[in-house]
Amino acid sequence: MTSHPTGSPTRITVGGSAGTEPYDVLIGRQLLDELPGLIGTAAKRVAVLHPEALAETGEVLREDLAAQGYDAIAVQLPNAEESKTAEVAAYCWKALGQTGFTRTDVIVGVGGGATTDLAGFVAATWLRGVRWIAVPTTVLGMVDAAVGGKTGINTAEGKNLVGAFHPPAGVLCDLAALDSLPVHDYVSGLAEVIKAGFIADPAILDLIESDPAAARTPQGPNTAELIERSIRVKADVVSDDLKESGRREILNYGHTLAHAIEKNERYNWRHGAAVAVGMVFAAELGRIAGRLDDATADRHRALLEAVGLPVTYRGDQWPKLLETMKVDKKTRGDRLRFIVLDGLARPVVLEGPDPAMLLAAHAEIAA
Repeated sequence: MTSHPTGSPTRITVGGSAGTEPYDVLIGRQLLDELPGLIGTAAKRVAVLHPEALAETGEVLREDLAAQGYDAIAVQLPNAEESKTAEVAAYCWKALGQTGFTRTDVIVGVGGGATTDLAGFVAATWLRGVRWIAVPTTVLGMVDAAVGGKTGINTAEGKNLVGAFHPPAGVLCDLAALDSLPVHDYVSGLAEVIKAGFIADPAILDLIESDPAAARTPQGPNTAELIERSIRVKADVVSDDLKESGRREILNYGHTLAHAIEKNERYNWRHGAAVAVGMVFAAELGRIAGRLDDATADRHRALLEAVGLPVTYRGDQWPKLLETMKVDKKTRGDRLRFIVLDGLARPVVLEGPDPAMLLAAHAEIAA
């Protein structure tokens, strides 16, 4: 993990809104030299939160920070979604309390989206908010979870129902971390990249369609551009609307059904796999509502299948999925809300769709 400068990283600024400070997302290789500058001189203590799978990385980072004069601790978390619980958050609070963590100290979250979600939530709640830095190590973490300041944990009732808007002080997207990512995890992250293409930047879709096999691997020629473009989409949207009071809702494209699938599968499905099915559902819903043209609706299925993402889900589960969607945080009262497309890169809210339309859209993804 020791870094060697190899050219300047790409820097994307996420604008401060709702009284928050702007921060930079850095994208490149061997970026850990940038970490002390983000932590700053006011911090005495640094807590490195990492999943069990990255124990070695977490320890190297802790040693590195200790060598630079910080009182650094490493806090090991369960892997993936298992870390996003109140119990794990309480375990982290205990570690911070025992270390004497003050308001000027800094949390660093190293790992996938679940880790950065949890690290940000712990930072938001400790002493009513301390600074934190995200070091995402997966495609999903880089293009989605670590950017935008949404932090949260899951409950038995659903995903991300408890959380806070607490933007990081900075995000380091070290593309070298993707080289060792298992193919299924890498491909899962592509769902969020493809989502960014459909809602805002169709050039992403063209890049993937030009060579779907190459898009499935971090060694592909367009990897850096795909990740940068996706981050720019998210940065642009959240700079406008931090707290999801307006435009930010478009980032939920495919997510209403996806979260219901994840809960139904007890979080054993990867997030990106669920989002892929959710996007096909949303495309069909848009088509049935008379808003989306056939070619763009069909393009969803073709593109997701080309990179190896699922486009169907068990048909007998619809009643359960519908019930779960009703407690989704995007619902208003008892009216379901879905993001659909009025055309390529033209996302809109469809509120309270007719149950018959939902059933017809579901029939298109039923396996």
